[in-house]
Amino acid sequence: MDREKKIYVAGHRGLVGSALVRRLEKEGFAQIVTRSHRELDLTRQAEVEAFFAEEKPAYVILAAAKVGGIHANDTYPADFIMKNIQIECNVIDAAYQNQVEKLLFLGSSCIYPRDCPQPIREEYLLSGYLEKTNEAYALAKIAGLKMCAFYNQQYGTHYISVMPCNLYGINDNFALENSHVLPALIRKFHEAKINGEPTVTVWGSGKPLREFLNVDDLADACLYLMDHYEGNDFFNVGYGQEVTILELAELVKKTVGYQGRIVMDSSKPDGTPRKLTDISRILETGWRPKIDLETGIRQTYEWFCEKYETGEFAER
Repeated sequence: MDREKKIYVAGHRGLVGSALVRRLEKEGFAQIVTRSHRELDLTRQAEVEAFFAEEKPAYVILAAAKVGGIHANDTYPADFIMKNIQIECNVIDAAYQNQVEKLLFLGSSCIYPRDCPQPIREEYLLSGYLEKTNEAYALAKIAGLKMCAFYNQQYGTHYISVMPCNLYGINDNFALENSHVLPALIRKFHEAKINGEPTVTVWGSGKPLREFLNVDDLADACLYLMDHYEGNDFFNVGYGQEVTILELAELVKKTVGYQGRIVMDSSKPDGTPRKLTDISRILETGWRPKIDLETGIRQTYEWFCEKYETGEFAER
């Protein structure tokens, strides 16, 4: 990519979008275009078409999406499928109509069948039933992935799709009621430490295996593919290694400096026993993840502490 040309990052305030902007700035991109939801509603076709016609970005990274936890996905499936497909249709087609040179679409590893063989290869897409609780979101992300592939096939565009595993890092959501496991553990152990609590309770048996990728590694992978890849494959992006939930809790405990005990609440659900992505395809392009889990948790915890001390998480 030419660092002097315009690049539009849709969803720049989220975990992934903000990491992409940080990386683009570090890489010296001179014209990074962003819009808040208030400034540009990506579900409105006319607004999106007018924006692209005016800005004419050379490159687009589509990290904007309607996202939520299990409860939200299960309660509002119509919203999740409609709004995400609206965003994808509007942005991808506007990119084509305005001769965008390259586009990258961010999906999710939830696109794969519920009972997928492990580790999960890209070829397993559409080979079985989806997890019911997030079926609407997964279907929308599959539609976006396929839309990119079919535009490439029919129009000769250069659109790339990536499917990341569990992400964490700077700008994550640390609200205990709806955050993912790693940021929730960081907050739990931190508050137990400052309040002198003797134990921290972690849900489940601690045995399920999970893979975690630092969001700055994901941003690195996205830019690498935009710079180096021209084909019509899509890519899993992960770390390629997994840890148990108990091992994760022990690592967070060590990083935070908490001196109490971990108590596993086996009455709570474990969820899927294992969810590991096969990253052979992206490794073959020459990209490698760089941030190990211990380093990434330490960096994330340092950022969390800075924000926590300012009271930023008080209302969450």
